[in-house]
Amino acid sequence: MAATNILVTGPPRSGKSTLIEKVIQKIGKPATGFFTREIRHKGLRVGFSITTLDGKTGVLAHQNIKSKFRVGKYGVNLHDLDEVAVPSMQPAKSGEIVVVDEIGKMECFSSLFKKILIKVLDSEHHVIGSIAMRGDHFIQGIKKRHDVLVIPITENTRDLALDLFLSKIQR
Repeated sequence: MAATNILVTGPPRSGKSTLIEKVIQKIGKPATGFFTREIRHKGLRVGFSITTLDGKTGVLAHQNIKSKFRVGKYGVNLHDLDEVAVPSMQPAKSGEIVVVDEIGKMECFSSLFKKILIKVLDSEHHVIGSIAMRGDHFIQGIKKRHDVLVIPITENTRDLALDLFLSKIQR
């Protein structure tokens, strides 16, 4: 069975989100989902935001958030993850592509995120997104699925990966 879901993986700042954005722009098909972005203050990263393709925003994690769910210095905001990102992962129309940027440690603190991710991966919809290079058994299990193609990228291979990504998703 061919992979119907395509995920990129690579080190921070390798261009994973940029690559996914270019794919979405070039394929011209309806899409739903979300991107994560750095929140910067005075040139320093202080957290991560969530922005859905339809313009809703939230905070995924921030150094000022007090939470029992932490990754490094960042407290994870499960409320915005579950109320902003997760609903965007549920397609409203047939043929809609689902963007999940990213499947990582922060996102996997949410059992709702993991449940909906599995549901959409199992569906007829194509999922495109990014996934952590390393991770727990859940992340490794996603990478091993027969319907998931994982494309490793670096800053130097990002443009080559765009052509591969487009050829796979447009089949």
